[in-house]
Amino acid sequence: MNRSLPLNITLFALLCALALASLLAGRIWLSPAEILRGFFSAQSLASLIVVELRLPRTVLAILIGGALGLSGAVLQGLTRNPLAEPGLLGVTTGAALGAVIAIYFGLASVSSAVIPMLGLLGALAAIALTFSLGGGRGTLALVLAGAAVSALASALISLALNFAPSPYAAYEIMTWLLGSLADRSWNHVALAAPFIIVGCALLLTAGRALDTLALGEAQAGSLGVNLPRLRAVTLIGTALAVGAATSVAGAIGFIGLIAPHLVRPLVGYAPRLVLMPAALAGAVLLLAADMGTRLVHFGPEMKLGVFTSLIGTPFFLWLVVRLKRTAP
Repeated sequence: MNRSLPLNITLFALLCALALASLLAGRIWLSPAEILRGFFSAQSLASLIVVELRLPRTVLAILIGGALGLSGAVLQGLTRNPLAEPGLLGVTTGAALGAVIAIYFGLASVSSAVIPMLGLLGALAAIALTFSLGGGRGTLALVLAGAAVSALASALISLALNFAPSPYAAYEIMTWLLGSLADRSWNHVALAAPFIIVGCALLLTAGRALDTLALGEAQAGSLGVNLPRLRAVTLIGTALAVGAATSVAGAIGFIGLIAPHLVRPLVGYAPRLVLMPAALAGAVLLLAADMGTRLVHFGPEMKLGVFTSLIGTPFFLWLVVRLKRTAP
């Protein structure tokens, strides 16, 4: 039996329970009976809250968390670096830059779809630049190219903030960069879901090649692994999945770093076995974090990116200390 199957079943059951709780929880708590009435009575207040507000938010949290967890696991396997995460290749900052451009030039007023569309284009442009600079030259060159592209995109975002045409534009840019699933609708789900699903499907095909790559690049090449193709699949899958996720929710950190490490000791250290549990764990973590932003009240709703950073930073520090102790 697949060693990861029991964990996958457990995580899926936990995800279903959290999804139900996500429909219940908020500033206005609903009972299970009210949720059922909301699905079948289109004119009620419960229907507006459940179907139009909380359900698309829950679906997006599951999709985005799964995309971040899966891409983090694949990138950690590709680079053989336990600290790798989706922002490593410049995808996150590229998507953020695309959205910032839409806000800076006032394009967001044209349509609510402009920000996510430019965010997705920014992610694809960033990954194309990363691949053109570091593709075919080894994993280290790819990582360095991703770091350079990420730094460039961050500098351009800072430039946009510095020369924001109005205080409102600067505030809107900062608010978007903090990451949130509040006020997301079915339009955002329809825009992001196809790209996330296609990107995740591509990433899942890399499992067996990543198992072989764990032996080393030279050994993997001698065993028939097409390393340029593996890098291309990883880059394209990450660009589609994480780019679409960032384009609708803003920058959300640490989920892609934490999720693979939480499940890896439970399924073994073969990269292929980590992929699906990492995706489910990422969905569970992000959905729980999104519920936390609704339940922890300090005035305005806490931004999701801030919440995940507060949770993820202690884990990151613990991981660094553990690696320092176990390193030869």
